[in-house]
Amino acid sequence: MTEGTTTAAAEGVDTLTRLEQEGEIAADYLEALLDIADLDGDIDMDVEADRASVSIISDASGRDLQKLVGRDGEVLEALQELTRLAVHRETGDRSRLMLDIAGFRAQKRTELAELGAKAAAEVKSSGEPMKLKPMTPFERKVVHDAIKGAGLRSESEGEEPQRFVVVLPA
Repeated sequence: MTEGTTTAAAEGVDTLTRLEQEGEIAADYLEALLDIADLDGDIDMDVEADRASVSIISDASGRDLQKLVGRDGEVLEALQELTRLAVHRETGDRSRLMLDIAGFRAQKRTELAELGAKAAAEVKSSGEPMKLKPMTPFERKVVHDAIKGAGLRSESEGEEPQRFVVVLPA
C-alpha cells in the first residue's frame, strides 16, 4: 500500500472509532434516561452513512416507549438533540448522531421514501415543479434522496420550521 492509501485507511478507522465512541456515550446517556423514567428498552448501536445511529427498542409492545417519541416525533427530536449535547460534552466535537425510538424513524423513512417517489413520478408526468408540505431536516433529507434516486432534482425552500421540499422537473 502507498502512503496515501495507508493514511486514508487510517482515517477511515479513526472515523469509525470516533463514531463508535459517540454511540457508546449516547447509549450510556440514554440508558440513564430510561432508568430515571423507569422505562424498559434495549439500546442498539450502529454506524450508518458516516454517522452514529442509536436505537431504543422494546421486547414488549413498545407503548411505554411511545412516550419518548411523542406526537409526530417531537419528543424524539428533543431527545436526539439532548443526546447530541451529551456526546458533545464528552468529546468536544459536534455530533450528527441519529436516534430512533421504537422504530419510529425507520417507519417514517419508509413512508417518506414512498412520498418522494410518488412526487417524482407526478412531476415527471406533469413537467411542473411540486411543493411538498413543511418537514423536519431528517424528513427533507429522506425525500431529497428518494427524488434523486428517481432521477430528478429537488431543493429546500422557506425558513424553519416551515421549510419544505420543491421537486423540480428534469
